[in-house]
Amino acid sequence: MSKKIKAGIVFGTRPEAIKMAPVVLEFQKREEIEPIVIVTAQHRQMLDSVLNLFNITPDFDLNLMRENQNLWELTSNIILSTKKVFEEIKPDVVLVHGDTTTSSASALSAFYGKIPIGHVEAGLRTFNKDYPFPEEINRVIVDSVCDFHFCPTKGSIENLKKSGINPKYEFFETGNTVIDALFHTIQNDKNEYDFNLDKNLRTILLTSHRRENFGEPLENICKAALKIIEDNSDVQIIYPVHPNPNVKNTVEKYLSSNERIKLVPPLDYAPFCSLMKQAEIILTDSGGIQEEAPSLGVPTIVLRDETERPEALLSGGVKLAGCDISKITSIVNTLLGDKNEYEKMSKAVNPYGDGLASKRIADIIIEKLG
Repeated sequence: MSKKIKAGIVFGTRPEAIKMAPVVLEFQKREEIEPIVIVTAQHRQMLDSVLNLFNITPDFDLNLMRENQNLWELTSNIILSTKKVFEEIKPDVVLVHGDTTTSSASALSAFYGKIPIGHVEAGLRTFNKDYPFPEEINRVIVDSVCDFHFCPTKGSIENLKKSGINPKYEFFETGNTVIDALFHTIQNDKNEYDFNLDKNLRTILLTSHRRENFGEPLENICKAALKIIEDNSDVQIIYPVHPNPNVKNTVEKYLSSNERIKLVPPLDYAPFCSLMKQAEIILTDSGGIQEEAPSLGVPTIVLRDETERPEALLSGGVKLAGCDISKITSIVNTLLGDKNEYEKMSKAVNPYGDGLASKRIADIIIEKLG
């Protein structure tokens, strides 16, 4: 057998870890590939819970999380730290994911080292550099410097073409690895989770943590939650609250005293999957949940004005509400009261894949670099 392909796999946040874990597990099965897992620990505790769930031990843990760290510090620390690792391991390819500071800074670091780069979840765009901030520019940076674009959908390939990315840096439609992670978790996790919810009430799952929703937008989301509770006596809301003070302080101020709104700490991925399955409706500004929920048949309302995941909107499983109180409450009340509208959304086909994205990525890496 020829020399193994050294694949450095870099991630640092919980969402990246969820979406890269299936890639790591698939690469571990392939005798042609030597996966080398490098974590920046941009999110420490939430990252570790995902590593434990998928039984992944990093080869390099850069442990870069610092309290109140700004983007300048984090970016420079990632570039300098990954430079040392790349010089030590001399990878044949570096894979990064999505749109975080970890992905953009690690991709730049690999680019400076003249190392081929693969971008998992390439080609997502709002074409608005300030929304989401800083994610839109992070993904543009990675797509600009990478060699292999692993795109979740045909639409993401079209975005790369619109962005002027030279097609010699190849585009591949693979599906989204988050569906691989979701199916793996549901199939392998046999635990029963008790969220202390009232079984006589219908459950809405709410999550909001995006930087662009800090301040008045998040206040409006909270006010919409209160209006939904007021309008529907048979509904309860559960909200896993992100620890960032910009989120936590606002949410507790508005929602902590309502007996039908349950605020809980962030959940590990497996119980969160269980909670998504139990929910009747999901309200979220998360990107990953927009991709996962249609596979579970749960109508999802996106609390953002724009989304880089338009395929879910077109498929009918997701609706865009922004942070407008009346729009959020109107959509939710319609779904709660109209079975036909609910079924239209719940039966939408998930456009983000079949759970085999990681296998396709491994096949491509072996074909191109083996």
